[in-house]
Amino acid sequence: MSTNTRFLPRNIMSVLMKWLNRREAYAIKGPRQSGKTTVLKILQKNLKGKNVVFMNFEDPDVLEAFETNPKEYVKSFMLKKGRYYFLMDEYHYVKDPGKKLKLLYDTFENAKFIVTGSSSLELSGAMAKFLVGRVFFFELFPFSFHEFLVARDKRLARIYEGENKHIREFLVNGKTFVKEKDIFLKEFTSLFNEYLIFGGYPAVIKAADSETKRVILKNIYDTYISKDVVEFLKISDAFKYRCVVRALATLTGSLLNYTELCATCQSYYKEVKRIISILSETYIVKIVRPFYRNPITELKKNPKIYFYDLGLRNYIIGNFNPLEKRTDAGAIVENFVFLGLRNSFPDEMINYWRTIAKAEVDFILRLNEQIIPIEIKYQTFKQPKVSKSLRSFIKTYKPKRAMVVTKDFWNRTKIENTDVMFTPACYL
Repeated sequence: MSTNTRFLPRNIMSVLMKWLNRREAYAIKGPRQSGKTTVLKILQKNLKGKNVVFMNFEDPDVLEAFETNPKEYVKSFMLKKGRYYFLMDEYHYVKDPGKKLKLLYDTFENAKFIVTGSSSLELSGAMAKFLVGRVFFFELFPFSFHEFLVARDKRLARIYEGENKHIREFLVNGKTFVKEKDIFLKEFTSLFNEYLIFGGYPAVIKAADSETKRVILKNIYDTYISKDVVEFLKISDAFKYRCVVRALATLTGSLLNYTELCATCQSYYKEVKRIISILSETYIVKIVRPFYRNPITELKKNPKIYFYDLGLRNYIIGNFNPLEKRTDAGAIVENFVFLGLRNSFPDEMINYWRTIAKAEVDFILRLNEQIIPIEIKYQTFKQPKVSKSLRSFIKTYKPKRAMVVTKDFWNRTKIENTDVMFTPACYL
């Protein structure tokens, strides 16, 4: 099988297969070109021998026939007895998608409906309203670093799994782990750097050289961000929209100042807020809000922005230089750590902390009613070193554990009664 047609394994598959025989519909959401169609194709392959119908709603003929009479259209495929699996790709193009899916769900008890869509706004809102208790939602993002390693080097993927498990065990239950010397870190360097620069879109991972990767990222930007989102969500001023996208890419990991953003893009507050909301709903950026309990001394309004894919972010700012030659290396690693935390703990709240006096901790993970401060210091350590900001948070909130993410350093220390673990970034 050629490189371009092979199916790269995805972590979501085991979850999808787990409940495949249940009655509930599936809605798989995520950005364009993150592999949703491929996931449906893998499901189709896994369901070989069963009654499977694949529908692509980008095909105007399929869309028109379905929208005219969904019940009759679906029924026309049900020629045999037994259970049917309807795999419906790009379902967000359907008008009233939730209403139509509820109709089908209620009509055909012997059918499983699995739909995909690129917009959380269109799918979640419409589905949730009509399909309470009738649909399971799943999100499919560009490849995580673990999935990237599985595709590129299974041995390193296995090593990553072991180290990542140690990190998660510390975050979840405080189980500490320290390595005297990590003999594998150097082997991770080139793949880690490649992932940070070119990201995790499947087509980018499959591309053999950096020039092809750039062309693919340009195509994703041109079709998805520049065209699809503009048309689909009826953005009136495409220039301002693209200006906001570029500005956000340069501000990755920084506090958003709406006044400056409006001035830069010659826009106004409501419009900028709407654009950021659209970018969030279409899986381009993720908004991280501040953690605060004392509104007098701590920030409570300004969010930070991170990108769902670093390759796309780097394309937007036009910089594919290697990490060691970049002034934004810290922001890139911070974005990577955010994605790692979100992949490990998809249902948990992640904030950042900053005081008016400018003490700052990159991430505050809320886990099992614990608050865990996580600071990124992408540098080489000789011994454990904890910043004033992290010490300030520990003193104020007295968390049971904290983490410092480093370049290549494993260790642990104790500040007051808080266990602090030091871990290399590539294992997040």
